[in-house]
Amino acid sequence: MRNEMQIQFSALSQNESFARVTVAAFIAQLDPTLDELTEIKTVVSEAVTNAIIHGYEQNPTGIVYISAAIEDDMIDLVIRDNGVGIKDIEEAKQPLFTTKPELERSGMGFTIMENFMDHMEVESHPGTGTTIRLIKHVTKNKALCN
Repeated sequence: MRNEMQIQFSALSQNESFARVTVAAFIAQLDPTLDELTEIKTVVSEAVTNAIIHGYEQNPTGIVYISAAIEDDMIDLVIRDNGVGIKDIEEAKQPLFTTKPELERSGMGFTIMENFMDHMEVESHPGTGTTIRLIKHVTKNKALCN
């Protein structure tokens, strides 16, 4: 059985925690391990922060969209914005690359997302925004199953 949810919110940095907690609450039904839950919350934070800071350049009138689907042991997340887009996705995915060094950004967002998830797709076009799809297979928390 497939279970889905969608949210959208203003591109305000204080909404990053809302997104993280909402996705975590939704995936709790999979009974992920604490590490898996932490990794998924981290990738949501990274993707939402990228949308707000880079996609919308901190313009609060932008809207960040998140959809999540659960099927069997898999979580399928899509985080999307209609912001400025990414000129060169491969360059943006390089560790330490950032377009906002003045904000002391680490440039590790995509690297973290790739390392914590089983699959990551990035689609972006200048002027039309960015869509990030993240997939992870979750293992049942065996400590709670006993």
